[in-house]
Amino acid sequence: MKILAADIGGTSTKVGLCSEGGQLESFKEYSTEWARTGLNPVDVLGEIFAAYSGFDAIGISTAGQVDSAEGKIIYANDNIPGYTGVRLKDSFQKRFGVPVKVENDVNAAALGEKHFGAGRGVADFLCLTYGTGIGGAIILGGELYRGHTGSAAEFGHIITHPLGRPCNCGGLGCYEQYASTTALVRNAKEIDKLYNNGRIVFEKFFQRESSVEKVVQDWVFEIALGLVSLIHTFNPPAVVLGGGIMEQELLVRMVSDKVKELIMESFSDVKILKAELGNKAGVLGAASLHLTRVS
Repeated sequence: MKILAADIGGTSTKVGLCSEGGQLESFKEYSTEWARTGLNPVDVLGEIFAAYSGFDAIGISTAGQVDSAEGKIIYANDNIPGYTGVRLKDSFQKRFGVPVKVENDVNAAALGEKHFGAGRGVADFLCLTYGTGIGGAIILGGELYRGHTGSAAEFGHIITHPLGRPCNCGGLGCYEQYASTTALVRNAKEIDKLYNNGRIVFEKFFQRESSVEKVVQDWVFEIALGLVSLIHTFNPPAVVLGGGIMEQELLVRMVSDKVKELIMESFSDVKILKAELGNKAGVLGAASLHLTRVS
């Protein structure tokens, strides 16, 4: 079985032909700049998919809130204008005549890690991705837990600082306002406006710039603070950390050490793991939507 798998984000769309075993026969990245031009998402994506042949199914990982049963976008922000309400499943099943499944991007990344990455052999784990915001997913009994309305694991919006910073969700003191990569960069720019992305911040950190060291240490504390609450709630055997900034082994170790400092002793055997699939997690997770359960 060959699966055409796509990971649709506000910056880029990644597409690959994938086998059932998770082998990518091809992998290509396309700019999502078209989203700012007013073009119809279904038309553009359909043309991208049409460049591939020999596939038996389509799996889609996408930004936005997703009704996975209907295969449609419940809500998407302005990163992809006109995306809310789009019926990806119906549109592509009609055009290509193959089964289509659609899932939220962080859920898909967690499934990718479950089947092919850091979550292999782990029946229960939490997955968090750190970037512009914080995304989350829950794997229970080897299956994705979606919640009552399909929107479970909005971990970025747990409250870690009551009445704290305003958040885009309309709340105050949300986790992602303190522990996202955006939050790290915002704090670093208070020291020097040139520290305008996570890469530069960590370059200075590795050079032992004292002011940046404090910013990073404070940020690691904020990450651990949210994780401790989640671990105390779910009692998982493992937590998988993803997002570009978490590619650094040292950072994952720092977070793990801080979690172990703060957590109750009876929860201390939890493993903090680095996601293994990098920027292919969404594509592999999208492909896995067509696989039977893997324990």
